[in-house]
Amino acid sequence: MMKLSPKTLTGGLNTLNKGAADWGWQSFLAYGCQNVVVVVDTRGVQVLQVLERHRTSVVKVKWAKENYHHNLLSPYTLRLASADQAGRIIIWDVANGSARADFFDGTKPILELEWLSSQDASHDLLLALHPPYSLVLWNADTGTKLWKKSFAVEISSFTFDPFDPSHIAMLSTECIMFINDFSTYKSPSSNGRKFYIAAPSSSPPASNNSQADRRTMGSGMGPRAALKKVRMLVGEGKQRPVEESIALNECVQLTFLKSCRHHLVLVYSRELLVIDLEIKQTVGIVSLERTSSAFVQTLACKQRDVLMCLHENGSISVRVRRKNYDNPTAHTPNDPQLMTDTVSVSSLDIISPQHDVIYDLRCQSDPLRVTKHIRAYSISMCPVTEANVALLMNDGRILVWSLKTLPVGCTYSYPVASQNLSPLHSPGTQAYSKDCHQNAVKWTLSDMVGQSQLFDEPFRSVKGHDVVFKFLLTGYLTGVGTNVTTLSMCPPLTTKNWEIYDPLLSVGTASGCIQVFNLSSGSLWKEFNSHSSTVRGISWASLTTFLSFAYPPPNDKGLVKNEIFYIDLHTGCSTPFRNEKHTDESPIEMVKVSHLKQYFIIVFKEKPFELWDLRTGHLLREMPKNFPIITALEWSPSNHVKTMKKKSTHEAPVSGLHSESVMLESNRGENTSQQAAPAREHFVFTDISGLLYHFIVEGSSIKDGSKIPPEGGMGSITCISWKGDTVILGDVDGNLNLWDLKARVSKSVPTHRGWIKKAKFAPGKGNTKLMLLFNDGIDIWDTKDVELVSYAKTPKDLIKVIDIDWAASNKPVIATADGCIRIFDLKMKTTSAPMEERELIAPIFTPYLLPPKPAFIMKHLLQHQPWNQRLTLQINEADVPCDECAEICEIVNGQVSLMPSEMKHYIQGRHVTLPERCLIVARLFGDESEVTFWTVASYYLDTDKSRRSCPIHMSSRAPSCPGPYNDMYQPTEPRLYKSLSSDYLDKHEECSCVAATPLDTCFDVLCDNVSYQRYHMEKLSLHDNKRASYDHTSKCAEHMMLLGEADRAVQLLLETDADNDSFYVDSLKACLVATVRSSGASQSTIKLVATNLIANGKLSEGVQLLCLIDKSLDACRYLQTYNEWNLSMWLAKCTLNYTDYYDVAKRWVDFLCSPGINLKTNAVLVFISLGQYAKALELMLSMHKFDRAALFLEACLDNDLIEDNSVNKMLSDTVFSEYARHLIALGYYTAAEHYCNKSGERSEELLKTLQHIQVNSDC
Repeated sequence: MMKLSPKTLTGGLNTLNKGAADWGWQSFLAYGCQNVVVVVDTRGVQVLQVLERHRTSVVKVKWAKENYHHNLLSPYTLRLASADQAGRIIIWDVANGSARADFFDGTKPILELEWLSSQDASHDLLLALHPPYSLVLWNADTGTKLWKKSFAVEISSFTFDPFDPSHIAMLSTECIMFINDFSTYKSPSSNGRKFYIAAPSSSPPASNNSQADRRTMGSGMGPRAALKKVRMLVGEGKQRPVEESIALNECVQLTFLKSCRHHLVLVYSRELLVIDLEIKQTVGIVSLERTSSAFVQTLACKQRDVLMCLHENGSISVRVRRKNYDNPTAHTPNDPQLMTDTVSVSSLDIISPQHDVIYDLRCQSDPLRVTKHIRAYSISMCPVTEANVALLMNDGRILVWSLKTLPVGCTYSYPVASQNLSPLHSPGTQAYSKDCHQNAVKWTLSDMVGQSQLFDEPFRSVKGHDVVFKFLLTGYLTGVGTNVTTLSMCPPLTTKNWEIYDPLLSVGTASGCIQVFNLSSGSLWKEFNSHSSTVRGISWASLTTFLSFAYPPPNDKGLVKNEIFYIDLHTGCSTPFRNEKHTDESPIEMVKVSHLKQYFIIVFKEKPFELWDLRTGHLLREMPKNFPIITALEWSPSNHVKTMKKKSTHEAPVSGLHSESVMLESNRGENTSQQAAPAREHFVFTDISGLLYHFIVEGSSIKDGSKIPPEGGMGSITCISWKGDTVILGDVDGNLNLWDLKARVSKSVPTHRGWIKKAKFAPGKGNTKLMLLFNDGIDIWDTKDVELVSYAKTPKDLIKVIDIDWAASNKPVIATADGCIRIFDLKMKTTSAPMEERELIAPIFTPYLLPPKPAFIMKHLLQHQPWNQRLTLQINEADVPCDECAEICEIVNGQVSLMPSEMKHYIQGRHVTLPERCLIVARLFGDESEVTFWTVASYYLDTDKSRRSCPIHMSSRAPSCPGPYNDMYQPTEPRLYKSLSSDYLDKHEECSCVAATPLDTCFDVLCDNVSYQRYHMEKLSLHDNKRASYDHTSKCAEHMMLLGEADRAVQLLLETDADNDSFYVDSLKACLVATVRSSGASQSTIKLVATNLIANGKLSEGVQLLCLIDKSLDACRYLQTYNEWNLSMWLAKCTLNYTDYYDVAKRWVDFLCSPGINLKTNAVLVFISLGQYAKALELMLSMHKFDRAALFLEACLDNDLIEDNSVNKMLSDTVFSEYARHLIALGYYTAAEHYCNKSGERSEELLKTLQHIQVNSDC
């Protein structure tokens, strides 16, 4: 059954649409095209929805976050925010194609949009940047403005810190402005801290670090020359040398690294600057070669420290952060190894002389053919996989590139810049096996590239293999061609052709291209480049053939070289007409095919028409030179039916869709006398004076009929339309003349709209709707009642109209000047419809378009089936015995059948653990919250299981801790350099849990302590190596004291220049640090002094003193008291043992759960990282996350990680009981019965109720 719903076929973009694209967790790409929003399925590469309500160009598009728990009250929905040039923001219900909210603040274009996901309670908050300098927080559900903050400088964009939602970086033309008190409850209290980028010219501070000197010597660059290349962030109050400050008006983008905390990326056309905000200095520069194409956009990955960069030539490059295992900065700054000959200059050659953060070019896609009019606009990355990228071109094309890995040594030729680099390390193996099943499906970036290259060799996974990257083009989508000039709909649907009918629309463009679209799906079906000049008109000869004509702009004499082609859609054959006409002539005005498809007439602008036989392709008659010039012409649809019926009784019927399309070729060159006698047909036309002529065509003869003088008051006739017994004539003054041939009456109707350019009757028997095209819009009239049905005026209601036709009996199709094709409803009010009414090229797998119950039943079906011996991917009516069971089963089983085969194979694997299966299902569902939870839970459950069976960790547990677990996440030694010395690693090299791949740095404090400490010590060593100012040196000394590195702290303090105001204080501090011991009479005095300093506002100095005497726990508590939560967690994770760290982390959990913060989801993850699984379950239970809690509890029980006691037994029963209630609400009774039985006596009544429901359902 053909579905023809209102829709828009989009084409090229304008400059304001640049950057208006976003790839959501649902695997849908949304982008702005002119004043509409297009939603594309990136898996099947097809348009799902086009949303039209904006009056001006769309400038920003953002999908709502999915970082919250989904249930029946918060189901999977498609919410999208879009903003336009006039400052209007619309929140869309994409599935229904309707607007949920519509609001604005001012009339200037929105510069930035961002959904907030920093709280568990609200998912409807949207932050917008209104020019020139205002941030507005909106409630996107109601359109209510919560607060507005205006700043003193113009802001072009902003970006949130992914590790701290209270921090925002904003980019202006002069500076970068930072806000550190962003809150949803009130606007920021300050105007932000301004920083400028400068290249300091002062000499570097004195340093005893010979490493920097040796590095610069090895590169042939002096210390001053190397330092001059370093960009620094200079505060507003600091002196800025004007000649060395760097303008930000050339910065095209500002973004935080998602994989590393405190790192900001500035994107320029020729380089990327990576700035460490802790030291306010550039730590990495990615510069392009002179021949390389400039940067347009950069995307930072979260799963791995990778940058995806779009270049002006349309290529996409992948840059992976390098980890140099020979880098001496990975050791402590005072390591004796640096003074030996074991570190040679040659081993340091691969390290940049002034930047230690290096991103190597690992892969680059093929460049595209980019011209002055065809450019790459933006890229969007899949947030689920981070391995798929969509490239959006300004001509409307979408290219979907997929990043794949190939084994080292394959024939693939990767970029020259990466050929000398070591290969990347991929976790897992290529084949599915019992020993390595976790990464059998190479779907995400974390599956393809191991995180272990960021750590030293002892941490590399023993299961991995070396790979290289390669881009594959996996999707291509094109829209309407640029500069549409004409359109024409194929013959209408009838009772005779409904079995083979496809609603095809042909579109001609200025480039000579003709596109054929299937309007059911809105997809491009065929494309022909037959013409060498602008297509001026198209006329269909059958369901699969049409005539098209084209000509270039006229010369000085008004003459052109005309082109006419007969195009067969099935064969793709383009047959030219009038090849013998090589001279310039008058332009063709129209080509009219008769209703029986026997003849066609070519009407010229300033010469008589030609009559052709469509079946043979022969010219029948060329009218004499004194023949009147035609202004309008139309064939008669009547007076031939009886003749054709008589002929059909004597001839064998021709069936099939292809018969008409081959008629011309089969009869080409045959004698017309050998063919069946053609039927008589009629046509009428008008001349310049308005005189109406009637002609009769039969065979090769043409006879003059009657002549009718013009109606009084009518001007020059511009168009004629004929249907049944009704003929209408339109003139240059906007008057309609309606003739009823049967009643022999006529009537004139003024439209008061001016020149009628085109008139077209709607198809369908008895349908008397007539569409009129004017210079300023469209009218739809009912000619039977002679009344106006609907209208649209430009530019108020509609963009300038190029051409019109009828897609169906009640669906006008219109080509507009913005390059779009719009199918309206009869009232000309909407071009959007619910997605369920749209016919898709191929069905898609997505829970976001399903009713809530089937979506969640499918999710639980895929996650876990403990009641079945083997996991099955089918559900039957016995599992959901309810009224709509058949519908639910059909939906669920249909969706499961659309899953990728490798995913189904992986999910059903018998060696796949429950957390691994839940993680892959979360990725399939595009559930951000579930992906984060199961990534962390899977790692710690697997690690905890391994460490419980590890003899080394079992023998080194701490004597006690606040909970059922001992210190299994950190060695008992108090300092990093002692616990991770080479002797320690050698001792533990056979420990399987040490070799396990840790969580990536994007998880920050959720990482295990060893990995966290190693990363931050390497980072501190980098900071020490790149010192360029006193403030920077002072910061490094402070961190050294906090981490107990007294010797290096003394060295840094003694580097202070004598003319510095802090010289005396730093000298005394150095003496103090050098003489302090962790025990003795001085300890109590220092602690007292530290307490007094903290009480008098000297928090940093007091904390440093406490750390000097090994009172880091007290220091962390003071930091938490003064709301320095991030610093306290950093200090605790780097210095404390498990018992003390647990105490600090527990206070942080309480802070996260407080009403003002409301980040309980993060608190759950902290409990899991601590090994406090029971507390995590209690917290999830209080948040009503029953499904997640039940599956996590099952995973804990499978690994024997929950202590068997009465308290935990009661907790388990409660979790399973609540989960059973949740399953009953879904109607998933088989699963509910299983969990009722697991919850013991607590669910006895619930089980009886369930059994009663099942009995009633059976009856």
